[in-house]
Amino acid sequence: MVATDKKVAMNAGPVDVRGNIEARKHESIFRRLAIHFKLYWQLWVFVIPSIAFVLVFAYVPMYGVQLAFRDYDITTGLTGGKAVGFRYFQQFFNDPMFKEILTNTVRISLWTLVMGFIAPIVLALLINQIGSSNVKSFVQTITYMPHFISTVVIVSMLNIFFTPGSGLLGRFFGKTSLLGDPNAFTPIYWISEVWQHVGWNCIIYLAALSSVDVALYEAAKIDGAGRLSLIRYVDIPTILPTVGILLILQMGSVLGVGFEKVWLMQNTLNITASEVISTYTYRIGILDNQFSYSTAIGLFNSVVNFFFLMLANFISKKVSDSSIF
Repeated sequence: MVATDKKVAMNAGPVDVRGNIEARKHESIFRRLAIHFKLYWQLWVFVIPSIAFVLVFAYVPMYGVQLAFRDYDITTGLTGGKAVGFRYFQQFFNDPMFKEILTNTVRISLWTLVMGFIAPIVLALLINQIGSSNVKSFVQTITYMPHFISTVVIVSMLNIFFTPGSGLLGRFFGKTSLLGDPNAFTPIYWISEVWQHVGWNCIIYLAALSSVDVALYEAAKIDGAGRLSLIRYVDIPTILPTVGILLILQMGSVLGVGFEKVWLMQNTLNITASEVISTYTYRIGILDNQFSYSTAIGLFNSVVNFFFLMLANFISKKVSDSSIF
């Protein structure tokens, strides 16, 4: 009888040991978490509002994406309405304005993306070459101050500047305002956009350039390098990883032309060149109460932006081994 009990105990032993090991692992994980929160609870108190903000305003609204696939009925709520599949997407693709809207969006977005990406890099490289710290600080302050001007004020300034006859720039372009010229809408948009944000966007490049070892500059100067050589062989290689990451992030907004500025600059004369996806979605969804149709357009816009983001990240990872994920 004793031998039998020992045999049973021996057979049950490994199972109990494994169970004890698993229990200890779970206990160890919970213990480490408890110690972590006990040590760093202040940091979690700071970060929890940000996490809640992102959840509420970025993830919870994704529940409404289903409207793109339903014939929305306001009386039945978000989950009400008949499922219609991809009908609203087909309606948008077959819309006579689809080609014009997509062309305007891509044209404005690409000009803003390319010029708004290059200008801060050039400005940062130039500011970094200023020897006096006081002059450098003054130039930085002057260049990023326009970033804090609201979009409404910027558009008001454009209207004043381009007023025919009396405007600072309008007096040189005859009796018609350039804001009414469809061919001038895109240049005015991206030039004013670059002017407003170039100083602010160059701060991150200046931060990257500040990490350059001064000994590199001194060694390059001893070898006879001039300012252009310093920029080419020291500064540019230093900021290339930062440039790659920011380019990937900006590729996620290829079709993301901002609504507010385009809407404020838009008028009956330039609407053929200024109607973009964001303004068209506003007209359809808010003004015409076609919520399902406008949701489908917005979802199409987001999917295209996501595709370009993934493509840019994949190419960057293969070419330079730098990516965001």
